[in-house]
This record gives sequence, C-alpha cells and structure tokens, in this order.
Amino acid sequence: MIIEPRIRGFICTTAHPDGCAANVRQQIELVRSRGPLVGPKRVLVLGCSAGYGLASRIVTTFGCGADTVGVSFEKEPTETRTATAGWYNNRAFELEAAAAGRKAVTLEGDAFSDEMRQKVLASVREELGQIDMLVYSMAAPVRTDPRDGQTYRSVIKPLGETVRVKSLNTDKAEVFESELAPATPEETAATIKVMGGEDWEMWVDALAGAGLLADGFQTLNYTYIGSQFTWPIYWHATLGKAKEDVDRAAGAIRGRLGPDAARVVALKAVVTQASSAIPVVPLYGVVLFKVMKEMGLHEGCIEQVDRLFREALPKHDYDEAGRIRMDDWELSAPVQAEVERRWPSLDTQSLGELGDLAGFRADFLKIFGFGVPGVDYAADVDPRVVR
Repeated sequence: MIIEPRIRGFICTTAHPDGCAANVRQQIELVRSRGPLVGPKRVLVLGCSAGYGLASRIVTTFGCGADTVGVSFEKEPTETRTATAGWYNNRAFELEAAAAGRKAVTLEGDAFSDEMRQKVLASVREELGQIDMLVYSMAAPVRTDPRDGQTYRSVIKPLGETVRVKSLNTDKAEVFESELAPATPEETAATIKVMGGEDWEMWVDALAGAGLLADGFQTLNYTYIGSQFTWPIYWHATLGKAKEDVDRAAGAIRGRLGPDAARVVALKAVVTQASSAIPVVPLYGVVLFKVMKEMGLHEGCIEQVDRLFREALPKHDYDEAGRIRMDDWELSAPVQAEVERRWPSLDTQSLGELGDLAGFRADFLKIFGFGVPGVDYAADVDPRVVR
C-alpha cells in the first residue's frame, strides 16, 4: 500500500508503520543523548501506546534501564487496512527494547475490565516479579465499571451556565466563537466515573493485594490544569471535576501506602488526538506553542517526561495539592502574559502571525506517523509489518 493520511474531523483514520517506528526511534535517541538516569527498574504503564504514556515507557526503559509491561487498546492491521498508530508504536518500541536487552511485554485490551486486570497481574508476576512504578496515563472517553456492569460516558462541558468561547477549526484555519451548554449533574458524575481516580485506585489495590508492589513503590497519574484561557471548558468544567477526583485518589493512595506513594503530575499542553477535539484548546495551543518556541521553552511529550524523571521527581517539590508541576514553563508569567497580549487580536486573518498553526498541524500528523523526516512516504509498504 501507499499510505497517506486520511483526516475526518478530529481523527486521522490511517497510520504509517514506518513513520510511527521512526517517531519512536527519534524519542529513544533523545533520551539516550541526555545520558542515563536513576529511576525505576520494573514499570507498568497503563495507556502505553502514545503521548505521555509512550514517553514514560521510553524514558524508563532507555533512561533508567527498566523492564516494562504496557497496556493499551489498539487495533491490529489487516492486509488492506492500517493499524492504529498506537499499535505500530508498541511494536516499534518492543523491537528497540529487545535490541537493548530489556523486557517489554504489551497487552492489548480494555484496561478498565477485570479480565484485563487479571491478565496484567499475571504478566507482571511472570515478567517482572514486582513493580517499582505504575504510570497511569489513560485517556478513554468511555468506561464500564466492572463492579456493576454500567457503562459511563464522559462529556466536555462547562458547569452551571452556558459559556461562549473562541475556538479554532484546524482543518480550515478558521477562528470562530461557539456557545457551550452546561453539563447536567448526571453528565458530570459520569465524567468523574470515566476520568476520575476510581480506576487508578482499583489498579493500585489489585496490585497491592496480589503482592506485586515492591518496597518504595510509586505511582504517577498525569493531568492537565491549563490556564485562564482553557479553564471555562477544562479545569472549571466537567473535566476539572474529574481531575479533582484524581487528586483525591492520590491522597487516598498515599494514606494507604505512604507519603510518596502516589503523585499527580500536571503536564503542559501538547497536541493529541483527544485535545484536538476540545473547544478552545487547539486555539490556545497554536498560540502557546509559538510563544514558547520564541522563548526557547517549548517541549513535546518526550522532552517533558524526560525532564520529569531527570529533574522533577528527585526534588520532591510539590504544590499545595501535592502535585508535581511540569506545567511550570507554560504557566510562567512571561509566557502567559504574551499569550494574553495576543488573545484579543486572534482571528482568522491574524492566526498565521500570532500562532503556529503549521507546527500544530505537523505535530498532529506526526502522531500518526506522517511528516517524519527520513521516511519514504511514496514507498509501497505492508501495513502489517513494523521495521
């Protein structure tokens, strides 16, 4: 096949195996170029196939020398259809980990289910014995609670009243305003069930109950807080209520396992398939990225997670809620002041001058293995093969 990007709305329905593999290798080389670091040696990553979860698996493996078990929910390729990008990422990571002499076992399936939980416990016991770290990096919109069989769906809505926000159509490069109706109490509760801390606690409890937590065990859960520009639809909205519940869960885990056993890590804005669908967030990202690049402060997932393990984790420096703040550069006064200066002038005509839409689009395509330097996209490739 000659594989090209097919974009429908906020989704790219194809992925390039060679491009995804090259992207993974580039991230590995960045970590290696910064030298070895002290960190966990046996790691379980829930949500390991892309973004911050994949970056965590790369940093711990190629920076700390860890063996890993990863869990994700991806689709395999067929002779005529590409796999999801995460499936290719997982295979490419496994090849590189094996070449480095590190164990890397990936399980595909619904990490919310008891069936998958039992498979993972068995794999951790067999492959790692115990784990030093659990990275929880799940970003699913739907969750079925295994205890009652009920399925919950998250919503991205404000709370209390309708809000009017400025947004961006990334395909058409158009800035527009839209009104968003508030969530019902039931929708808010469902969002907390999907994206809150309940499942994280269940995983930690299951691992602890099976005797799979090593001395000094630590678990990390990634979150995003954002700034005043995204708060109406993010932190002060249904997603924010779910993230507050993650903070609650971190405190509960620390209460059971020790003062440093669980930490929420607040990370900076990056391009993901999920974030591209959230009103306001793409427009904020386009402006933020240009500002941070101009100031020499921009980071992608791999740079951010490498800095987390290399610098932030050893410091034990937490905010008032006990979080590790890796969004410090994004929320610094100079960066936010410049974003605020540009924001009122943002419209379709000024977007190219005030923001970095080309960079945002390139980052989005790179998620799916397109636009990666050194890849021959005119070549005929087998979608079932990762090299």
